[in-house]
Amino acid sequence: MTVPPTEHATAQTGAVPPPGCPAHIGDGPGGATRLYGPAAATDPMGLYEDLRAAHGPVAPVLLDGDVRAWLVLGYLENRDVASRPTQFSRDPRVWHGWRSGEIDPATSPLVPMIGWRPDCVCADGEEHQRLRGAVTAGLNQFDHRGVRRTINRFAHELIDTFCEDGEVELVERFAEHLPMLTLTHLLGMSDESAPALVRAARDLFKATETSLASNDFVLKCLEQLVVEKRARPGHDIASALMSHPAGLTDEEVQHHLRLILLAGYETTANLMSNVLRMVVTDPRFRGSLAGGQMTLPEAVEQVLWDEPPLMVCPGRWANDDTTLGGQQIKAGDMLLLGLAAGNMDQTIRPNSATPVHHNRAHLSFSAGTHECPGQDIGRIIADAGIDILLTRLPDIALSVPEESLSWRSSTWARHLTALPVSFVARPPQGDDLPDPLPAPPARSDGRPAAAVPPVSGPGTARRPEPRVTWLTRVRRFLGLG
Repeated sequence: MTVPPTEHATAQTGAVPPPGCPAHIGDGPGGATRLYGPAAATDPMGLYEDLRAAHGPVAPVLLDGDVRAWLVLGYLENRDVASRPTQFSRDPRVWHGWRSGEIDPATSPLVPMIGWRPDCVCADGEEHQRLRGAVTAGLNQFDHRGVRRTINRFAHELIDTFCEDGEVELVERFAEHLPMLTLTHLLGMSDESAPALVRAARDLFKATETSLASNDFVLKCLEQLVVEKRARPGHDIASALMSHPAGLTDEEVQHHLRLILLAGYETTANLMSNVLRMVVTDPRFRGSLAGGQMTLPEAVEQVLWDEPPLMVCPGRWANDDTTLGGQQIKAGDMLLLGLAAGNMDQTIRPNSATPVHHNRAHLSFSAGTHECPGQDIGRIIADAGIDILLTRLPDIALSVPEESLSWRSSTWARHLTALPVSFVARPPQGDDLPDPLPAPPARSDGRPAAAVPPVSGPGTARRPEPRVTWLTRVRRFLGLG
C-alpha cells in the first residue's frame, strides 16, 4: 500500500524541528508532548510512534491550550479503556480540569469535542442504554437497499456536474459533499442546508477560534429541524428519535442529531477521500479491484486499518486511580483513544504491509459499548458512492504528481486537502437514471398505524423533480451557478 507522504511546514523554515525529531517529545509543560502545532499537523503518525518509543502504550500529552491528557497508543490498551465504562467514564463532568480552571468553557475550542452534552456519548450505564437505544432504532429503521438508492441518486447528480469537464478535484466536489447530502436527507433536513453544514463541520473538527461559533450554527440548524418535525413528522431519524419510547426531550433529540451528523460526516468524508486516493495512486490496489481480487468493501476495510478517518477519539475520564500501560492514572484524568496508533501497534500487527482487508477488528469506529452505531451507513455511503464514480468514470487518473498531494491535520483527524483527477469527458446521465424503488413495507407490531402526512424520506416511492431542476440544484449546491 502507498503510504501518504509527510507534509512539510512552509512557514518559518528551520525554526521548527522536523517531524520525528526527539525534540518534539516532552516539548510542553511537565514534560508532556503537544498534540497540536507543527509536529502534530505535519506528521501525526510519526509523532505517535515517537511517543510510543518514549513512553510505551500510554503517553502524557497536551491539547490546545496545554490541557493535560493521556493518549492511549496500544491496541490492547485502547480496547481495555473502551470496554471498562465503570473505570473509564464517558461523562466529561468527571474531569478535574473543569474544577481546576485548566480550561475556559466559554472560549476553549476544545469544548465542542470534550464538553458535556445530553447525548449517549456522554452517558454511562442505564442512561447510556436509554439514549443509545433510541439512536440505534432511528438508524435501523432504514432498509439498506433504500439507503443505497438514495446514495446512488446523489452520487449520480454530483458526477453529472463535472463529468463533461474531463477533470475534477474529488475531495471538494465529491467526497466532502456526498456524505453530508446523504446524512441531511436521512435526518430529515433539506438538501439546501448541506453546504453550510459541510463548512461548519470541517471547522468544528479543526479546533480553531471559530469552532464554538460553528458548533452553535449546527445546533441552531438542528433546533429548527426539531421544531419542524414536531409539527410534521416523517420517515427520518429526527422523527424516529422523537417518537421512541425512551421519551427523549427536544434538547436530547437535538444533540443526538448533532452527534449523528458530525460523527457520521467527518468519518465518512475522510474515509472516501482516503479510499479514492488509494484508487488513483496505488497500482496494486487499482489492479486488485480491476482484477476482481479485492472487492470495494474489502478495500474500505483496508483503509480503515491504515488511515482511520478519526485518528484520535475524545475522550474517557478515570473514575478512580488506576494503572494503564505502566502509567499511573489519577481519578479525574482525561484519556484519549489513539485509534490510528492502536491500528498500527506492532503487538497485534507486526507487519503493516500484510493485507488485513478481511479483518474488521480495527479501532476505527472505537470499541466496547460506545462503538459507533452508524458505522454500517458510513460504509454504505463510501462503498456505493465510490462504486458509482468508478462505474461512470472507469479511466479516472491522478492529474498531479503523487508527491504533491498534501494533508491538513488537527488533534482529532487528518484530511486530504485535494485530489485532482482527469478522465475522458462524458455526457451527464440526466433522465437516464431510474426512479427510486419503493421502500419495503414496515414491520407491523399489530397496532393500527398512526396517520402521518406524506413525506419524501429515504427509500420512499416518489417521482424525482425533472432532471434539469435537480442538476441545477446540485450546481447551486456546489456554488457553480
